[in-house]
Amino acid sequence: MRLTPRRLGTVIGSLLVTLATSLVAITSTAAPAQADACYTWSGTLQQGSTGNAVTQLQIRVAGWAATGTVFSIDGSYGPATTTAVRNFQAAYGLAADGVAGANTFNKIYALQDDDCTPIHFSWSEVDDVCYGGWPTPISGVTITQVKANLMQAMWRAEAIRHRLGDNPLRVTSAYRSKACNDQVGGASNSNHLYGRAMDLVPGSSATTMCGIARASRQSFPQVLGPGYPDHSDHVHLGIQSSVYHSASQCF
Repeated sequence: MRLTPRRLGTVIGSLLVTLATSLVAITSTAAPAQADACYTWSGTLQQGSTGNAVTQLQIRVAGWAATGTVFSIDGSYGPATTTAVRNFQAAYGLAADGVAGANTFNKIYALQDDDCTPIHFSWSEVDDVCYGGWPTPISGVTITQVKANLMQAMWRAEAIRHRLGDNPLRVTSAYRSKACNDQVGGASNSNHLYGRAMDLVPGSSATTMCGIARASRQSFPQVLGPGYPDHSDHVHLGIQSSVYHSASQCF
């Protein structure tokens, strides 16, 4: 059958409409963005949810928990997790309903590297401050445990960084092997030995030591800054089971 110009135009128009409809369908059913080689959530999490999906979420929003509280990474989505998610959502311009859905997860994906660390911190910044790498930790602790703790600390530090206007922060000390801790004169039960601590300083003139200390109170139960003995040149941040904030020159 020979197509007249008018008939040909009609056929082409129909094909374009069909193609456009197909593209809309593909776009509407596309999987949510995700970071390759890292954790991917499915569905929605909210108060009452439990399991590893909640644990992975808690690691990433712990820095947004209520100020003056100890936030537990326990795989149970309770009121404390709802508050942390709501604060995270508000901080990044999302609808702050405390329910973790696609928008919340997509924001987390945008904030993490393929190894699940936050985009502004890396393993090379938090390994053994004296010798580099991962020397054997103290008795009874494994490097796997140390790294799990450091992952939490890095995500909490990412929250501090955002709270400070996304200005750079520098890690001066995080994990310490026993030999390193002895060498620098650290406390015998220092959180650094377990990967539960990091020391931060400003990465530019846009941030101050006291600014870091004040911004850290929502992210870490332990904050030792200017005014606390031997902490005037850094802010020590620790994950522990009780709240202790001391920086008399700042607050």
